[in-house]
Amino acid sequence: MKIIQKPNNARGTRDFGPKEMALRNYVFSIIKGHFEAFGFQTIETPAMENLSVLTGKYGDEGDQLLFKILNSGDYLSKVSGDPMNLGSKALLPQISEKGLRYDLTVPFARFVAMNRNEIAFPFRRSQIQPVWRADRPQKGRYREFYQCDADIIGSESLVNEAELIALFQSIFLGLGLKANLIINSRKILTGIVEAVGAADLFTPFAVAIDKLDKIGWDAVAIELESNGFAPSQIESLKRLFHFEGTNDEKVQLLTDFLAGNAIGLAGLSEIKSVLYLSSLNGFDNSNVFFDFKLARGLSYYTGLIYEGKASDLPFGSIVGGGRYDNLTEAFGLPNMSGVGISFGIERIIDVMRELNLFPDIQLSASKLLLTYFDEQGQSVAIRIANELRKDNLAIEVYPDIAKIKKSFEFADKKGIPFVGVIGGQEIKDGTVTLKEMKNGEQRVLSISDLVRALN
Repeated sequence: MKIIQKPNNARGTRDFGPKEMALRNYVFSIIKGHFEAFGFQTIETPAMENLSVLTGKYGDEGDQLLFKILNSGDYLSKVSGDPMNLGSKALLPQISEKGLRYDLTVPFARFVAMNRNEIAFPFRRSQIQPVWRADRPQKGRYREFYQCDADIIGSESLVNEAELIALFQSIFLGLGLKANLIINSRKILTGIVEAVGAADLFTPFAVAIDKLDKIGWDAVAIELESNGFAPSQIESLKRLFHFEGTNDEKVQLLTDFLAGNAIGLAGLSEIKSVLYLSSLNGFDNSNVFFDFKLARGLSYYTGLIYEGKASDLPFGSIVGGGRYDNLTEAFGLPNMSGVGISFGIERIIDVMRELNLFPDIQLSASKLLLTYFDEQGQSVAIRIANELRKDNLAIEVYPDIAKIKKSFEFADKKGIPFVGVIGGQEIKDGTVTLKEMKNGEQRVLSISDLVRALN
């Protein structure tokens, strides 16, 4: 006897049934609405990109998390040398030319470079699509997940950073989710590492500091030491990073710490400007925090960086982003500065579910289920359904002639709020008996009254 193996999802991926999709569409609709209110235009890019587009943009750790796609056909026959004896670095370029996108920003930069003559700059772009990372799956972290991105490219103005802060405030107010936005500047991080005399160690410094919230200072100190930082330099960083205070107090501390360091002071000036500009946006900005420990791991950031977290639940980052000055240069378009923010839809949904923040959402798209007792009623139901659809009502016809109780059970399970029954008397009178599933109330209505009742 053949044993049929139970199917499973690929690790780090999930199915979304109607109930889950109702929640997702609720969040997507709110985010899309605010993207449009801020003037962002929607684009889409392919799921796969040439590896030449993706590699070298995310740092070494990011490159390792790229999903590579094997070349089609007998790809091994085209390998130069013995595949068994070649190392992975030598073998990979010969068997894989494409990969699944790691984020939406790098493909966006490629899009801008390719379509520069058709785009009106500064260009406000929004994009909601899935991305893939060969990461270790865990709670809130998946191998396939959606990102919701908003970018402004073609302008160096700090008004753009302030606009993205306002967008952050607007979206989370719309979702009813309390969230804090943490900001910093890569220029400040550069200034800090230069101020302690370790300018050549910026990359390992940024990588280590990015892990501070996850592994704590002691583990970060060990990593810094292993990458060449002297004990005196680590001690200076420890004193700095253990400071707690208001945004103004942190600005003053860094003004003294970075004295004489041009790039660090430039970053600090940008922070002060953005904090001022965002104070004009009409939102309560008490949830915007300047934290010079924030690093953000992606290597393409050059200026301000963002990270958002839920304030009522320790759940990791749910928003990220920052300023990038050189990303399109890799695609032949220099001097094209941009800034973007990305909303982690999967984690936002997980947080909202855990905090019970979702309203009572109708699970079914159908507003009304029409049911009947016989073939004559079936014919009338089909005709009425299509009349009602012309009034932009979502109507479903129960397909089988069966006991009426079965129709009600179907509507209840699917979450259809109303059932319209068409029997002999209703056919004679040109009416429908409308039952509201939530409270069981019934009314006999003409078709025109039915339209009004459902609107």
